[in-house]
Amino acid sequence: MTAPPQRSRSLISGFLRSLANNPGHKALELGEQSLTYEQLWNYAGRITACLKDIADPSEKVVAVLADRSIAAYGGILGVLGSGRGYVHLNPKFPIERTQIMLQASGCKTLIVGNECAETLGELLPRLDKSIMLIIPDSGWETSVSNTPAKHRIILPARLSKLADPTDPTVEGNDTAYLLFTSGSTGVPKGVAVSQSNVVAYMEYAAKRFGMHGGDRCSQNFDLTFDLSVHDLFTCWDGGATLCPYPEQTLTPATFVDELQLTCWFSVPSVAMFASKIGLLEPGAFPTLRWSLFCGEALSASLAAAWQQAANHSILENLYGPTEATIAITYYRWDSATSPAECFRGLVPIGWPFQGQQVCAVNEDLEPVPVGESGELCLGGSQVTRGYLNDPQKTARSFVRLKHTGDQIWYRTGDLVRQDDRGCLFYLGRRDFQVKVNGYRVELQEIDLVLREAARTELAVAVPWPLSDGSASGIVAVVSGSDPAHDKEVISVCESRLPRYMVPNRIYHFPQIPLNVNGKVDRGKITEMLGQWTE
Repeated sequence: MTAPPQRSRSLISGFLRSLANNPGHKALELGEQSLTYEQLWNYAGRITACLKDIADPSEKVVAVLADRSIAAYGGILGVLGSGRGYVHLNPKFPIERTQIMLQASGCKTLIVGNECAETLGELLPRLDKSIMLIIPDSGWETSVSNTPAKHRIILPARLSKLADPTDPTVEGNDTAYLLFTSGSTGVPKGVAVSQSNVVAYMEYAAKRFGMHGGDRCSQNFDLTFDLSVHDLFTCWDGGATLCPYPEQTLTPATFVDELQLTCWFSVPSVAMFASKIGLLEPGAFPTLRWSLFCGEALSASLAAAWQQAANHSILENLYGPTEATIAITYYRWDSATSPAECFRGLVPIGWPFQGQQVCAVNEDLEPVPVGESGELCLGGSQVTRGYLNDPQKTARSFVRLKHTGDQIWYRTGDLVRQDDRGCLFYLGRRDFQVKVNGYRVELQEIDLVLREAARTELAVAVPWPLSDGSASGIVAVVSGSDPAHDKEVISVCESRLPRYMVPNRIYHFPQIPLNVNGKVDRGKITEMLGQWTE
C-alpha cells in the first residue's frame, strides 16, 4: 500500500497545536474583550467551514476587511484554516487603493467586520465583478439590504457549522498571505508569501524567541504590514496571549506595564516617541523579556535607552523586506560592547538567520570585498517568488548572481557593508525608496499624485525631518504652483494615498535643484530644507 502524502506544515499549524494542547488559555485580549483559544476557534472555525462548503474551490486567496477586531483576527484564522491565503484590507486606506488591492488579488470572497460597514458601502459600487460577502457578526441586516443583487451575502445565521480544527492540506508553494507594498508606478506591488516561506521563518523564530503560554505579546503593527504576521503567529505558535493595543493609542509603549507585556515588537519610531515623552526611565518595563525592533534604522542611543527601561529583556534589531518574509537578519544588543560596534550611530543589522544567505554586490552583481559598500542581496527559503502579475518587476528584483548558479536572490536596494565577522551594517538606499515610521514608501508614487494635484511637473516628495537614517513624515517641495491651492493638493493626496504617505506640509521653491544628469537632486533639497527650517 502506498503511504499517504506527508502533510506540509502551514502558517496556522502552531495555533491549532496550541488550541489542542490548552484550549482554555487566553489567545486574544482586545480591550475589554478576551477570547480563549477555543473561543477564538469557535469564531474562526465557522468561517473555515463556510469557505470549505460554498467558496469557489479555485479561489486561493480570500480578503479580510476589518480593523483590530475579532473579525480581523478570526477572519485571518478562518481563511488559513480552509487552506487558503489571506489578504488584509485596511478600512483607513483611501477607497481607490483598497479597490486596486482587492481587484489585483483576484479575491472572490470578502470577510467584513462590523467596523467597516461604511467602507464596504463605498467599495461595492466600484466593483465590476460579483463577490461573496461573509459577515461573521450580527447587526448587518439593514446595512446590507441595498447591496447590489450580483453580490452574495452570508450573514451570521448561515455560519452555524463549525469546522474541525485540523491542519489543512497545503503545498509549500501555496500562498499564505498576500501583501501590497508601495509601488513606483502609482500601483501597489503585490507580494505573495508562500506557506514554505513563512513556515521557514516561523520554525526559526520558535527556536530563537521561545514563546510560551506565560508570554503576553504586543501587537503594534497594522495587519497590512508583514511584521504583523510575526505578532500573530509567533505568539499563537507558542500558546501565548496576543495583546493588540487600542486603535486610538498614540503611545503604545504606555501599555507595556498596563498589559504586563513580556514580548515587545515595533518599529523604532514608536520607541523614539516613548523616549521623547519620558517613558524610557531606567527599569520602566520590568516585565519584558524580549524587545524586538524592525522596519527602519535603529539608533544606538535609542537602543541603549530602551535597554535601560527594559533591563530584564533581550533587545534585538531585526531586518528584512516583505520579499524575504518578515525578517531575515538579527543583531543582539550588548550594553557593554554594542555602542562601539555601531556605525554612524546606527545599530548593525547583523547576521542572517540560520539557513538564509546574504551577499553584498556591485552593479555587476559580483560580491564586493569585505568592508566595501554594496547592494544587499538575500537568498534562502524565505525569499518569495516575485511580484504578483508583474514579470518585469520580478525580473529586475529577483536575480541570479554570477557566482551562485541558478539560485534566486532578492535585490533589496539597501546599501550595506560587511565586516570580517560577517556582520552587516546598513548604509542607506540606492534608490528613492524610504522608510517612514516603519512603512516602506516609494517617493515616486507620491510624486505622481502630487504633480497631478498641484498641476505641475515640478513637484517632489521628500522624507522630512530625518533622524538616524529614517523619517517621521513626508513633505512636498513644489515649484510653479499657487500656494493658495495647498489645502486642495493635500486633500487630493489624502484621497489617493495612505495616511503615512500624505505630505504634512508643502514648501514652495523658486526652482527644483537638479544634479549633473538633469535629475531631481533630492539630497540638495534635503540640504535646503535643513537651512530653511533652522
